[in-house]
Amino acid sequence: MKRLLSYITGWSLLLVGFTQCSFFKGTEPVKMTGFIQGTTYTVIWYADQSVTTIQQGIDSLFSLVNQTASLYDSSSVISRFNRNEPCDQNRHFRELVAESQKISEETNGAFDITVEPLIRLYGFYRKEGKRVPDSLIQAVTSRVGYKKIEIAPDGLIMKQDTGIEIDLNGIAQGYTVDLVAHYLESMGIDRYLVEIGGEVRCGNRKPNEDLWVIGIEKPAPSDTAPQSVQERIAVENRSVATSGNYRNYFREDGHTFSHTLDPRTGYPMKDGVISVTVIALNCTDADAFATALMVMGPETGQQFVEAYPELEAYFIFSKNGEIRAHRSSGFPDFLETE
Repeated sequence: MKRLLSYITGWSLLLVGFTQCSFFKGTEPVKMTGFIQGTTYTVIWYADQSVTTIQQGIDSLFSLVNQTASLYDSSSVISRFNRNEPCDQNRHFRELVAESQKISEETNGAFDITVEPLIRLYGFYRKEGKRVPDSLIQAVTSRVGYKKIEIAPDGLIMKQDTGIEIDLNGIAQGYTVDLVAHYLESMGIDRYLVEIGGEVRCGNRKPNEDLWVIGIEKPAPSDTAPQSVQERIAVENRSVATSGNYRNYFREDGHTFSHTLDPRTGYPMKDGVISVTVIALNCTDADAFATALMVMGPETGQQFVEAYPELEAYFIFSKNGEIRAHRSSGFPDFLETE
């Protein structure tokens, strides 16, 4: 049994099987940890490049994404865009929105960045979710819908209505993971693991040819409950992301209402899917598709994944009061073998 070393916040994914890290030659792992985008991050790599240089490069990327996509920074590009103020729509903002729109189209609106007013209405930003009157939901959903965002031929992002506001939290962490991975590769580092808030991208195998082992968290009954691993997957040159409901929700009339909202109805998901873990080639896709599959549910989500050979998924859901799990057809290929 490999030792569980590192707790990843959010839902979800656990780094498994790392021993004490050393900061010397490329045969030993170098590990960076910290706090970014409201969560923790871990970067592990094998190489003898200057740790200081690598850390400075990664920190600059974190700062750039924060200035672009943070709703908590009133001067960020997204905050100014939402307030209909002039803003410099930099490359990263345009790429994030363009990729979001593509995935919205592919998932028939199950993923939608225009849900920001609904998330705020329900109080999920503060983890104070509450039931909302139907009349308020209907009023807000008139300003929700990915087709209300347009991309001009020059890439400029435009709104059909000034009341449209966007939230990139469902894709920004995965996008940031990919940015860091690309930076490491540009520095000649190809054996790495990048994790932000439970979204992970792995490069080539470790120097001893071991794969990167990641644990999928078993659903916990509460925020404070200890973590345990339900499944272990072993990957290289893949990304893994999990979206889950069991750490941000509210209960009413015997039902659990999650922070995952169906953008097409304006209502939070009720009961059903607990978490979805997605394996993809890049973390941007893994992050966004995990959210979309939560909205679709296990049956529709499973059909969707089987049509995308570059995606695999693991669903944990509740049916008739029983916790169940379902794997896509190719998912077992990534399960850890002793």
